[in-house]
Amino acid sequence: MRKLVAFFCTVLLFQTAYSQPILSDSARNFKKDSTLRAVLHADSVRIEKEFAEQEKWDHLFAKLTYPKIRDAKFGGVLPMDSVTEVPDPNIEYKLLFELVKANPDSLVKEVNTGLAEVARIINLHIAAGIPVKKINPVIVVHGPALNALTSNDAFQQKFKTANPNLKLLDELRSAGASFIACGQAMQFFEIPKQSLQPDVKISLTAQTVLSSYQLRGFVLYRIEAM
Repeated sequence: MRKLVAFFCTVLLFQTAYSQPILSDSARNFKKDSTLRAVLHADSVRIEKEFAEQEKWDHLFAKLTYPKIRDAKFGGVLPMDSVTEVPDPNIEYKLLFELVKANPDSLVKEVNTGLAEVARIINLHIAAGIPVKKINPVIVVHGPALNALTSNDAFQQKFKTANPNLKLLDELRSAGASFIACGQAMQFFEIPKQSLQPDVKISLTAQTVLSSYQLRGFVLYRIEAM
C-alpha cells in the first residue's frame, strides 16, 4: 500500500513540474528588464525623498540662531514671529538635566548628542526672553555619557581621539551649568575621579540628585540621545 501511494505521489509531482509554463529567452529577458526597471524606479524614488529631506534640513539649519551656546550644531533655535505665549523673565528657571546615553562608536568624534540637546534647551530659554542669569542648569550624568565629562587625555586613551565635548562643556559653564557625576556609574564604567573634569561634583548615586533637586523646585529633563 505504501509503495502504491509513493508511486502516485511521484506521478503527481512529475505532472505538476512539467505543467508549469516554460519561459522563452525573450520572456525571461523581459521579466529581467521589468524587475530591473522596478528596482531602479524604487531607488530613484528613495533617492528623491532623501534629497528632498536633506534640502529641508539644509534650509532649516540656515535659519538657526544660537543666542548663547554655539558649539552644538543641533543646539540652535528657529526664529518665530507672532509668539503670544511668553515665559516670565523675572523668575528663576531651575533646570535639572539627566544625561545617560553616549554617542554610538561611529559618532565618537562628534559632540555628545545629549549635551547638544541640553545646549538647545538653554538656548531656547534665552531666545524666549529669559536672561542667562535667571537660568540655573544642573546636569547630572550617569551611564556611558560619563565619558563626555572626562579629560582630553582620558578620552584619548579610551577612544583614540580627542574629546570633542570640551568646548561645549566650557560654553555650558559660561551659561551657569554645573555637572554632577554618579559614583555608582563611575565604578561600573571604570571611570576614576582623576579622569573627570576638575569641576565635576561626585554624588554617591544619580538617583539622590534627581530626587533632592526636584524637591528643591528643579524641573527635570530626561535627555535621550538623538
